[in-house]
Amino acid sequence: MSAAVLNAATVVMPSPLSEAQAVAALAALAQPARLRVFRALVGAGPDGMTPGVLAATLGVPSSTLSFHLRGLADAGLVQAERQGRHLVYRPLIAQMNELIAYLTDHCCGGQPCGLATLSPSTCC
Repeated sequence: MSAAVLNAATVVMPSPLSEAQAVAALAALAQPARLRVFRALVGAGPDGMTPGVLAATLGVPSSTLSFHLRGLADAGLVQAERQGRHLVYRPLIAQMNELIAYLTDHCCGGQPCGLATLSPSTCC
């Protein structure tokens, strides 16, 4: 998924993740600064955050933050939406849930376990 700037009316529907998409998402999150950025965006929820607020919150220089946001967007974990002169970055919660579902798809050999009670609606 690319770092497209979306209109407010655009809805991104999740599709089952391929192995390549799961690897890309996990690789993006395997970097400490990107993980911090993603967690901050998940904490902000659907309201998202502007790069300026993210940079101030995390103490990350703007140029470094841009690099990490691009990596997360390229991995399909965040989207940017233009609001006037600003970009607002939001986590793609459905994609995050798809990643979790992909990772737990064969949990416990298909036998009931604690993860069976989790659902994609667990978050947001």
